[in-house]
Amino acid sequence: MSTTPTPRRAGSHAAKKKKNRIPVIAAAVVAVIAVIAAVVVFASSKGQKQADVTTTAAVPVCPLTGAPSPKGKVPLRGAIAFKIDNYPDARPQTGMDKADIIFEEPVEGIITRYVAVYQCQGAAMVGPLRSARQIDIGILGQLGNPPLAHFGGIPPVIANIQASGIDDIELGNSSTDFWRTTTRHAPYNAYSSTAIVTALTPKNTTPPQPIYTYSATAPKNGLNVASANVDFGPYSNVTWRWNKATATWLRYYNATQPDMETNGVQNQATNVIVQTVNVTYGPWVENGLGALEVQAKLYNTSGPAAVFRDGKEYVGTWSRGAISSPTIYRTTSGQIIPMAPGRTWVELLPSTSSLSVTAASSSAG
Repeated sequence: MSTTPTPRRAGSHAAKKKKNRIPVIAAAVVAVIAVIAAVVVFASSKGQKQADVTTTAAVPVCPLTGAPSPKGKVPLRGAIAFKIDNYPDARPQTGMDKADIIFEEPVEGIITRYVAVYQCQGAAMVGPLRSARQIDIGILGQLGNPPLAHFGGIPPVIANIQASGIDDIELGNSSTDFWRTTTRHAPYNAYSSTAIVTALTPKNTTPPQPIYTYSATAPKNGLNVASANVDFGPYSNVTWRWNKATATWLRYYNATQPDMETNGVQNQATNVIVQTVNVTYGPWVENGLGALEVQAKLYNTSGPAAVFRDGKEYVGTWSRGAISSPTIYRTTSGQIIPMAPGRTWVELLPSTSSLSVTAASSSAG
């Protein structure tokens, strides 16, 4: 008797297998979704981080102005200084509107000259150029002894400049390093450029350290002023007037005559420092009229100072240690006065000269 095997119910095993697969598939789907979600979250987070980095990236700041670099990056070069004439026949000057810091110094004959320092911007034409002075050594020591481009100088001054470590760039030694204009007479017609001096100093590639502290926020307790008169004498009686529209101090001669550049731009500065210095004369004769060399002690000493920024005056003192140290400006209470980001103009005013300030009217804000 044959036994007929009991047939299995069709699909029962397949159904069982299918039931077993459902949790596995569901788990897999959940895992895939979790992975996708993680990827999305990671990508989103990564994108957010990249966006954060983009929006918070540091803006390149010029070391000698504290302001963003006009070209988006700080040039890989050191500072260079030019000696620029300021006798009335030398006006208007050229290229000073591109300087980071300008020092006005007293020289013989109750006149002044400039030491214009360039780093973040270049100037295709700078001048008129004149001879170096002993006082330049004290000015430039705090900037790391940058190259000084000038047009002449008496032997003892040149010897001292070279001994100080300053790179002495005598532009008059080669006709390819300067040119003369035909619209002026000598000695008020010699010019050069930052590109020429940069090429003459190929090792000067390290940007300088800042010599001032910068802050966009003005200190408290400043006096609101409309103008400041810095009277070096009959050839350089300077008035600085606050201009709210440009947020700069505009420079004038004899109270009303705008101090213009050859390009039609009025000389101006974000910060004006009036640093009172003690001046002596000699021992060398500087010119054919018998005028003596002006000497001013600018380091290992201190004196009165006034800082003008944001339409305000901050009265205080200046002090400086070694020749390589920066000059520090403090309020009468001893707090360091920060400069506003922008060009700084330093008036090295002899103690025998005067500074007078006109307060702003109440309507001027």
